[in-house]
Amino acid sequence: MSTSITCTSLAFTWPDGTPVFEGLDVAFGPGRTGLVGINGSGKSTLLKLIAGELPPADGAVRVAGEVGYLPQNVTLDTCLKVDEALGIAAKRVALHGIEAGDVAEEHFETVGDDWDVEERALATLGELGLAHVELDRTIGEVSGGESVLLRLAALLLRRPDVLLLDEPTNNLDLYARRRLYAAVASWPGVMVVVSHDRELLELVDQIADLRSGEITWYGGNYSAYEEVLATEQEAAERMVRVAEADLKKQKRELVDAQVKLARRKRYGQKMWDQKREPKIVMGARKRAAQESAGKHRIMHEEKLAEAKERLDEAVEAVRDDDEIRVDLPYTAVPPGRQVLTLQDLELAYGARVSGGFDLRGPERIALIGRNGAGKTTLLRTIAGELEPVAGEVRAHVPLRFLPQRLDVLDGERSVAENVARFAPGATNNRIRARLARFLFRGARADQKAATLSGGERFRAALAALMLAEPAPQLLMLDEPTNNLDMASVRQLTSALESYEGALIVASHDLPFLESIGITRRLLLEDGEMKEITSEAVGYPA
Repeated sequence: MSTSITCTSLAFTWPDGTPVFEGLDVAFGPGRTGLVGINGSGKSTLLKLIAGELPPADGAVRVAGEVGYLPQNVTLDTCLKVDEALGIAAKRVALHGIEAGDVAEEHFETVGDDWDVEERALATLGELGLAHVELDRTIGEVSGGESVLLRLAALLLRRPDVLLLDEPTNNLDLYARRRLYAAVASWPGVMVVVSHDRELLELVDQIADLRSGEITWYGGNYSAYEEVLATEQEAAERMVRVAEADLKKQKRELVDAQVKLARRKRYGQKMWDQKREPKIVMGARKRAAQESAGKHRIMHEEKLAEAKERLDEAVEAVRDDDEIRVDLPYTAVPPGRQVLTLQDLELAYGARVSGGFDLRGPERIALIGRNGAGKTTLLRTIAGELEPVAGEVRAHVPLRFLPQRLDVLDGERSVAENVARFAPGATNNRIRARLARFLFRGARADQKAATLSGGERFRAALAALMLAEPAPQLLMLDEPTNNLDMASVRQLTSALESYEGALIVASHDLPFLESIGITRRLLLEDGEMKEITSEAVGYPA
């Protein structure tokens, strides 16, 4: 077959009746495809439908070959051994049995032709930077980022014809990301990857843009897609201006026509009143004038309706890139104001901050380091969620912490109700007016948190913390761009640009850190925290 994935008349609706796809036709061929679109457009749902994780309401999905699927949220049983997670445990047992002299037929059936499975597994782990992970270790002994790479290693060992990756760089540090980039770049089969990671999307062969239940194709990587999209949007905006001018013209012509018709009507009435012509002639003229006026009016009204339709179509072609607006005066921190003090801090799990550390004024600090270095532990300790083993943490201003899991939200409550929990003194009208600035307008504010997409959930959690009382003058974010599409990352950047408090952000997303005006960079490495220069951020693999 010329294509490996074919979706025909695909339809899917969530249990609450929300439609995601209605009659989607799409085919993915050989090569690497980047599937992009705003949060909630259905990217992850489409991958689950292709992988067979969700049944379509209608239509069909046909895949030529075996499918390997890496979901957005990887959860592995912590009691599993690494070889079990890789799917090679039974073959290893059979191989070791044969090597020990046990020539039972079932051992040979289990091994099949895969006599080098152990060597391949070790080689694959090495390629992904996991050479130190032994096959007999348990999953509970590896970090979250390493468990993502283990799941990918399991897929690579299976050698599927089609590989589906959903936000694969989430929770991966810079080292692990580079390993994943190399695996993606060398992938020989069909790949569909959903990601907000720009570096990863630069490696794809084409972009599939999912919008309003339909896919538009763009050749090349993400940079090429952005260039074409920018040209399309410029043309669309020009068409809006042309259509607006045409609509104004048609409105003027309709008004002019109405004025002329009114004059003719007055003149005809005057002639009738003065009876200057025979009654039969005047009657015929009046009927002709009314018929002509009616046709004239209908013609101009049709032209006006057509102009309105052209304007609506032109506006529809322009993408709505709404921005979050955060103008909260009570979050401002004066320059030099003491915000946070750490003194001889020793954290759970071994990391420490030797000596003293001060954060003053509206500083913006990037907290970076490898997976497992202790970044989240440090943030949770500052937030008061964990007790330090030794030393002191003193926050001198109101602070809020947004964790990776966004568990500040109650899934059974609406967005507005979640915000009200953090600001019990605020009226419903005030909460809704503020939520509109976070793009939750009208009925959107009444959606249950559990029904939101990843990006919407993040936006709701950010709104809950930013609108809390007292207003946070220190905001701490842990991997905030995980699960966010490019538009949502831009929205987050614009929100943080207008935030006037102090900021600590733990992130592996270097382009995002640069975009929010980081003033200091702290590296957690080998159990110690030290300040580094911007040039040292991309520490070597």
